[in-house]
Amino acid sequence: MNNQETKRIGILAGEASGDLLGAKLIHSLRERYPNLKIEGIGGPAMIAAGCESLFDIERLAVMGIVEPLFRLPDLIKLRHDLYKHFTRNPPDVFIGIDAPDFNIGLELKLRQAGIPVVHYVSPSVWAWRQYRVHKIAKAVDLMLTLLPFEAKFYEQHQVPVRYVGHPLAEQIPLHPDKIAARRALCIDENATYVALLPGSRRQEIKFMAEPFLRAAKLAWQQRPNLRFLTAHVNEQRYQEFYESFKQFTPDLPLQFFTRRSQDIMAAADVVVVTSGTATLETMLFKKPMIIAYRMSRFTYQLARLLVKTPFAGLPNLLGNQLLVPELIQDAARPETICEHILDYLDHPEKVHALESKFTQLHKELRTDSASCISEAVMEVMNRK
Repeated sequence: MNNQETKRIGILAGEASGDLLGAKLIHSLRERYPNLKIEGIGGPAMIAAGCESLFDIERLAVMGIVEPLFRLPDLIKLRHDLYKHFTRNPPDVFIGIDAPDFNIGLELKLRQAGIPVVHYVSPSVWAWRQYRVHKIAKAVDLMLTLLPFEAKFYEQHQVPVRYVGHPLAEQIPLHPDKIAARRALCIDENATYVALLPGSRRQEIKFMAEPFLRAAKLAWQQRPNLRFLTAHVNEQRYQEFYESFKQFTPDLPLQFFTRRSQDIMAAADVVVVTSGTATLETMLFKKPMIIAYRMSRFTYQLARLLVKTPFAGLPNLLGNQLLVPELIQDAARPETICEHILDYLDHPEKVHALESKFTQLHKELRTDSASCISEAVMEVMNRK
């Protein structure tokens, strides 16, 4: 393809994380093809990178179970308006970034209309609601995955796929500097710190604050030299966790931070963390961790029926073995969490083995993801 030729790309990101991924992709595409016209839905980062956002990204910012139902008429209208726009002015390729509940349905209709489709960031179809893979197979010309085991799942189901690496693996250094992180946080460079990272959602704070705090207090009672750190995504989560702190462990030597979770991970000796992306970040910072998670009884029973993976934590899924403890639901007791904290502190050889394994996994996740993705997108365009 002549890099002076004007090509059109449709693109849609539904939330802040997708906006950042989309901006990085746009920059990479424009390095190769300066004349690209890119339009769809994006946030501030994508707009700054040169995307014309046809609608406000906030229209897609819905979470939970009930709110999407109230917003359903607007979401249906938005999808219909996008479909009309792109079928009247067909792009050379459409790229859906994450937001699978909205994107996959739109992608299916666009592909049926003859527009090539690439989806970036796989939904957790490998973990639950696996039947969705059949719809995805009809909706995309290429699936781009962040994790290698996701690509294997799609290969097994004959869906065209390419593993492009995880952007966090590029952002986080292979050898993090613990002392520099402690200096940045203005904390003791020589103390032993345990990080408590109970999650970014209100429900996670509700279920995890008490067991995390009580476990920390048990560990502190046995090791009075221990110190504790916690970080929260915003002031609201900070206040919710602080209320639990005042209720359950007001004398615990715990320092609070907002929007500093990666610094906390880098500075800590041991991390207690909920499942999710934070477990991957903790692994990339090469920290021994205890993964603990509780949810409502109904949600837990439903998850047991639907989830098809042997592990909950990404480090264990990536390593395909139980590298770090997973304490789910009734197993997430303060006493058990405390036992694992002290076990890491008492057995530095275990910590060294984990650091070595985590470094290996980090290297496997490191690719020039933006370059890989832009190449894949161009290949799909060239096929057309």
